[in-house]
Amino acid sequence: MATVRTANAHWEGSLFEGQGTVELASSGIGSYPVTWASRAEEANGKTSPEELIAAAHSTCFSMAFSNGLAKAGTPPTALDTTAEVTFQPGEGITGIKLIVKGAVPGLNAEQFAAAAEDAKTNCPVSQALAGTTITLEATLAE
Repeated sequence: MATVRTANAHWEGSLFEGQGTVELASSGIGSYPVTWASRAEEANGKTSPEELIAAAHSTCFSMAFSNGLAKAGTPPTALDTTAEVTFQPGEGITGIKLIVKGAVPGLNAEQFAAAAEDAKTNCPVSQALAGTTITLEATLAE
């Protein structure tokens, strides 16, 4: 069964002087302010489309990685994933870097890296973002 999740954006004014909000409507957990400056310069307590993409990508990747590891008989003890989404004004999103550290009993570093690469390729958000370069750094905790 398919699910649909919804976010709503409201914007007032021009791109550079205006401001808006993004509401996470499906969950109802909140509305967050956004401005051009929070996107292209410093966050200053506001979010950006790139931060929201980073949140989606890090979460989806962690879920896909955990599932793949469990299906292979080596469920993780913990996975910590950071997604760094780079935005260049005038160019757009120029890349995404996934950084994962994990504790997975029974795996060596090469097996961990291979499983992480598979999760990167098969994560639904990675697939949706296939138009940009996605890199991966995977570190197995010792």
